[in-house]
Amino acid sequence: MRLSSQILFLFAISFLACSSPKPTNVVFILVDDLGWADLGFMGNDFHETPHLDALSEEAIVFNNAYASGSICSPSRAAIMTGRHPVNLNITDWIPGADPKDRILLGTNDANELDLSERTLPEVMKENGFTTFFAGKWHLGSEGYLPENQGFDINIGGNHTGQPKGGYYAPYDNPQLPDGPDGEYLTDRLTHETMQFITDQSKNQQKFFAFLSFYTVHTPIQPSPHIERYKQKIKSRSDSIPQTIQGVDYQTTVNHRNAEYASMVYSMDENVGKIIEHLKAEGLYENTILVFTSDNGGLSTLLARYHRVAPTSVLPLRGGKGWLYEGGIRVPLIIKPAGYQGTRKKVETPVIGHDLFPTVLSMANIPEKNSEAIEGKDLSPLWTQNTWDRTTLYWHYPHYHGSGWRPGAAIRDENWKLITFYETGDVELYNLDHDIAEQNDLSEKMSEKSDSLLSKLQAWQKSTHAKMPVENPDFKQ
Repeated sequence: MRLSSQILFLFAISFLACSSPKPTNVVFILVDDLGWADLGFMGNDFHETPHLDALSEEAIVFNNAYASGSICSPSRAAIMTGRHPVNLNITDWIPGADPKDRILLGTNDANELDLSERTLPEVMKENGFTTFFAGKWHLGSEGYLPENQGFDINIGGNHTGQPKGGYYAPYDNPQLPDGPDGEYLTDRLTHETMQFITDQSKNQQKFFAFLSFYTVHTPIQPSPHIERYKQKIKSRSDSIPQTIQGVDYQTTVNHRNAEYASMVYSMDENVGKIIEHLKAEGLYENTILVFTSDNGGLSTLLARYHRVAPTSVLPLRGGKGWLYEGGIRVPLIIKPAGYQGTRKKVETPVIGHDLFPTVLSMANIPEKNSEAIEGKDLSPLWTQNTWDRTTLYWHYPHYHGSGWRPGAAIRDENWKLITFYETGDVELYNLDHDIAEQNDLSEKMSEKSDSLLSKLQAWQKSTHAKMPVENPDFKQ
């Protein structure tokens, strides 16, 4: 009897150990400059993204997701902290390139994410997660790198905003040892992430992995899949990129760049590798997966650059750098751990700094400094269908190589107002009927314009938003 009891006891302990719930893990995938219209499931008929299309069928898809800024560093800082870029004093890409020959002088902002800011990896680490970063950082140099901001491991993250050595080894990246000549950067970063996942799985250690692809940022260098798109273009009668001219810029209006398309395809292929690897390790079900971009697609460039931008954001207007929808709307997919549903579409407007509290909520982690977080937990949108925020704000007081001039924007319900600081002009759009922002209603609905402008200015005052100043040396 005694031996039987011992056997039963050991069997019970073994059963409980095997049946106990696995810890929740997080894989956050951030793509650089990926446009809202660059993916198959978002309606693109030239780029091919089969793995993301498949993921979108078993996750939550946000059709009105926004980046916190129209350029990279502010958006990335907001994701890392859950705070608006204005309150982080990072409103331009680091270090920026404010010209001295324009009507206004841009504001002086920080060249790094301050170490006093509480970051998402720091919170995850405090709660027992091993933290990993691979790819583009662009939030500071020595002393402000990922390993200084909560990441246990940093592969490739430094101060640069694009791959200094390009997308093929050798990379000229002090944080990334070179692979064999001809190795493709997007593949390499994925391989490093998969190896990290394997190591944590072996050790039964919960993890937070942040895969921050350098792609599809310039330089536009084709992936090994380039022949696929060269052949695809040959089969089309309209094989030439088309553009429209603005005052001093031009905008690409179709998807016909084979090199860019091959980069998108490679990115999608590597997302598929991560998903399959999680499944092979038995981790997919209990892993939170977030996929998004840091700003809109690069569709618009100053005419003096004499270059055609690599992608289109139609039906949206503008592109990277602009506060029209094309510069700030981004794809966003979230697959919570244990999610068993089919695609759920969310039309509610959400923004990049919401992802900080959302990840913590999905991982059941309380945040002790929650009062500092300005983003909102998005999970009620798919668990309770409730929401109580109607207004989003953007402030970009700098010039940008896309043709953008200093200004700000507010979205309140379906109304969008943009103000331009050089002239004081405002534009008003009803996004419910005019997603392309072609029908300016500011004069016809002056009371609505005045109301939204007042609301925007009150927010700027409350956040002590820095404003550009007149350039005393400017000559017409």
